[in-house]
Amino acid sequence: MSGVTMGTNMTAVLPLISRMAEATTVDEVWGMASGFFGSLGFARANYGFTRFLHKRNVGDPDDAIFLTTGDADYARFYFQNGFYARTPVYRWAVSNVGATTWRWVKDAFDAGQLTPEEMDAVRQNAAIGIVAGVSVSFPEASTRSKGALGLIADTGIGPDQVEAIWERHRDELLAVSHLMHLKIITLPQPTAKRSLTERQRQALEWVADGKTTQDVAMLMEVSAAMVEKHLRLAREALQVETTTQAVAKASLLNMIFQRVAKAPMVGKS
Repeated sequence: MSGVTMGTNMTAVLPLISRMAEATTVDEVWGMASGFFGSLGFARANYGFTRFLHKRNVGDPDDAIFLTTGDADYARFYFQNGFYARTPVYRWAVSNVGATTWRWVKDAFDAGQLTPEEMDAVRQNAAIGIVAGVSVSFPEASTRSKGALGLIADTGIGPDQVEAIWERHRDELLAVSHLMHLKIITLPQPTAKRSLTERQRQALEWVADGKTTQDVAMLMEVSAAMVEKHLRLAREALQVETTTQAVAKASLLNMIFQRVAKAPMVGKS
């Protein structure tokens, strides 16, 4: 509860925003943002983003970003088992843009206005201490993209206390949330199942520049057959049929044309 009373203001948050803007990995951004959320009474946080939204379906989960401060068991329960899609806050996030506390969920539950599936999800959440929080549904330029953040109030913090925190810290929470989201979607997406080797990335980048297989072979100083192998493996990793689709998908997932972060130089001033 110490985070609820310590207080922050926008001036104090500015250094954090600067550090987040300069971060080079998703883990860095998520770590800084979630640490801030935790300082205000939301140590548990879930974030999701997809570029392949269709109605309420996020598409292939391997193409989406799912981040949580929960442990591995919680991540499997919430994301991999699809529990998130059965919650009323997910329905709200997909259908709206903006931010809201979860007061409406409690009111709708008490009034019996949720679907049976959502009612059951609320009960399951309550059983593990999730009874209050805040949702942020981010505006997107693409009709197929959607990102949302769920901030779960710490144990012992109820709906009334969340309303007070939200009233006091809304601007800081939204500033950090929006920068976190905007930064994350520009960075390479961390996913083992969609990883590309350096040579596969290079081949896709040259194809994206309009080069032929022979051109790429010359530029990469390998045979045309080796280029075709790199492109085939890239297509398999991205689970697409054509190289054109691979270029498009790799671009969407920020897997090509990315600046590689340099390791810090030890002992240099």
